[in-house]
Amino acid sequence: SPRGPAPARARATGRPAEAISVQQRLISAVPSHERTPEAQRLAILHYEQASEELGRGRPAAAVPHLRTALRWARDFVPATLALGDAQTLLGEHREAVRTWERGLEGQPSLPVLARLERAYREEGRPTRMIAVYREAIARAPDNVALAVALGRVYLELEMLDEAADELEKVEVRAPDLPVVHGYLATLFERRGDLREACAEYRRSLHLARLLDWPH
Repeated sequence: SPRGPAPARARATGRPAEAISVQQRLISAVPSHERTPEAQRLAILHYEQASEELGRGRPAAAVPHLRTALRWARDFVPATLALGDAQTLLGEHREAVRTWERGLEGQPSLPVLARLERAYREEGRPTRMIAVYREAIARAPDNVALAVALGRVYLELEMLDEAADELEKVEVRAPDLPVVHGYLATLFERRGDLREACAEYRRSLHLARLLDWPH
């Protein structure tokens, strides 16, 4: 039989409900100051059970597990994404948006922002789409990826002055990011400045070749 704690043995033998029950009893038995890692394990168990339900095409059965996972681990990004996706499958679009918005109340997450961006775009709410990125940057001002994403959003909305301002600030902080020079090239091209556009495209291609791509 598989070795390890009882929840792990139950998982290994294909009994997720039993694993959840065992882990819940374990949490109640440990002191409160030691519960955080056990709570995270319980959140993972509920997420795994939800993933199985989603794999069977049963989003309604997955939702309670995902809600429970987030009660035990509020910043569990995979559960936040999956809960919103399940709610979308059930036609609960407003609930999905609220789920993803709550997911940003802690540490900003690009995957969650991407879900919200898509939802706001489909609803025709570009102002809200910009605001959610700006709010995320205010909470994590050192996160270059968030600033790049906001510059891309401005560019896609044809807000060229705002895109230029955001992307040029990122370029100062991270001059060797190929994606930034690629976006700047697109920006100059849309402005009709083909000389600068070609220069930025060359920089982007040169820097991209210097990267050691893991694949």
